[in-house]
Amino acid sequence: MSAATTTVPGPDGAASRLGWALADSWTMTRRELAHWARQPVAVLVNLVFPVMLLLMFTYLVGGGRGVSGDPTEYLVPGMLALTMAFGLEATMLAVTQDLGKGVIDRFRSMPMVPGAVLVGRSAADMLQSVLSLAVMTGVGYAVGWRWHNGAAAALGAVGLLLLLRFAMLWVGIYLAMVAGRPEMVTAVQILVWPVGFLSNVFATPASMPGWLGAVVEWNPMSATATAVRELFGNPGGATGSWAAEHAELLAVLWPVAIIAVFFPLAVQKFARLSR
Repeated sequence: MSAATTTVPGPDGAASRLGWALADSWTMTRRELAHWARQPVAVLVNLVFPVMLLLMFTYLVGGGRGVSGDPTEYLVPGMLALTMAFGLEATMLAVTQDLGKGVIDRFRSMPMVPGAVLVGRSAADMLQSVLSLAVMTGVGYAVGWRWHNGAAAALGAVGLLLLLRFAMLWVGIYLAMVAGRPEMVTAVQILVWPVGFLSNVFATPASMPGWLGAVVEWNPMSATATAVRELFGNPGGATGSWAAEHAELLAVLWPVAIIAVFFPLAVQKFARLSR
């Protein structure tokens, strides 16, 4: 663990407090980034795993069932959304390891902004997510996927993907503090898998039984995947339902709702850790 720089509270005032908060948060972010250099294998695994899933479903298992058109152009945007929901193990392990070693208690005893630890953790995770998206986009391009609606729409799609990631990040941070121990992370992480696979990432809802397709369309990941496909100009396997027709709206509302629930829960849980 790299040493964290302690800060001494400055003069009163909103601007001063904001400055100290940003400085402390940046210190915690640098601490998390330093772990990348010390644990390159873990970073590499987090990058390679979604690539392996994409290649497996593209060439071995098959994806895009029920799509009229190139199934690869249906599958890749879905896999980008799936990548944003998965891969939280690293975040959860980091939080639980810090808890188990008493690192977070040490940080809380320092004269620093209490939330800086969480901000640093989330900032590092989002940087990792941007890197994952870049790698997955490159691999998708290599296997034949293309976007067709220009740079502005593509950036909008990336924004929706990162918004989903930011929402899932706070779910992971909260669940990690609830789990408390690294050995519990796997058990908690299993809960994420049904959300990922009970979606339209690999197949269209129209190809599923009616009741299952209806459930799938209201999955937050399905909303993001459908919205991203629309922005990229890829086939979406639209069913004409309200959820499908308003996917871009749901791709914003679902993550915002998740953040509204789990961000305060995570902050409150963090504040009670040493009580």
